[in-house]
Amino acid sequence: MRLLKSIIITAVVSVFLVSSAIAEQVPQWEAGAGAAYIDFPHYRGSDERQKYVLPIPYLIYRGDILKVDRQRVRGLLFHTEAVELDVSMNGSVPVRNNGARIGMPDLDPTFEIGPVLNISMYKSESKQAELELRLPFRSVIATDFSYLSDIGWMFQPHLNLDVQNVFGQTGWNLGMGAGLLFTDRRYNQYFYGVDANYAQLPDRPAYTASGGYAGSQFVVALSKRFPRYWVSGFVKWDRLQGAAFSGSPLVKSNDSATYGFAVSWVFAESSVKVEDDN
Repeated sequence: MRLLKSIIITAVVSVFLVSSAIAEQVPQWEAGAGAAYIDFPHYRGSDERQKYVLPIPYLIYRGDILKVDRQRVRGLLFHTEAVELDVSMNGSVPVRNNGARIGMPDLDPTFEIGPVLNISMYKSESKQAELELRLPFRSVIATDFSYLSDIGWMFQPHLNLDVQNVFGQTGWNLGMGAGLLFTDRRYNQYFYGVDANYAQLPDRPAYTASGGYAGSQFVVALSKRFPRYWVSGFVKWDRLQGAAFSGSPLVKSNDSATYGFAVSWVFAESSVKVEDDN
């Protein structure tokens, strides 16, 4: 999960840490399916929004090396007690019929993939609370599934806090994060550039984007696993003030929120039990 300022993280750690717990035996794998609702801007900086209701898979795998949970794939490349080198993935959905982009090409979906270095900054003795510095660096590909185009890279350093059994409520897990984004010129030009032949509108002059600082993000998520189903909700806040592309005529809002929730039913699990080390 992404992003939060260190002073907020430190305060949250002091409030939510718990003192002791016995390691729980859990299934090595679990499988299920459900649905998610998400409401978000067309793109970062847009003042238009879109909503989706989507089917989602539910897959957990707790191997010695490969670990798959609801947020990420872990431990694929290298890991120690304090440092993990994982694979980070993200992406964006296509943008169609956006008012600021009238007459311009639509934005195709993007897929982001690259390494992420996770550094443990603090872990409680009970392992129910952990603060990490996460340093993902991802290459970004745009595609409509008939072509692939390298449109640059993204670097997203952030602090991430995970707390289990938050407020003493068994099974309720809290995730919080905050950090910064940095993107290169090609990435910013894809989303925010305006070529001269598309600068026909009075409020849309030609614009060439540069790379650099791309804003900040803050996210809070809460989830709970019940015996046969799992629920989760999140809110993410984006701020573009001071971003390298903030002067683009396609940036209509410096602040925006993304939010959503999901529910999944668990219909199969392994008979083999392992220690839950999350």
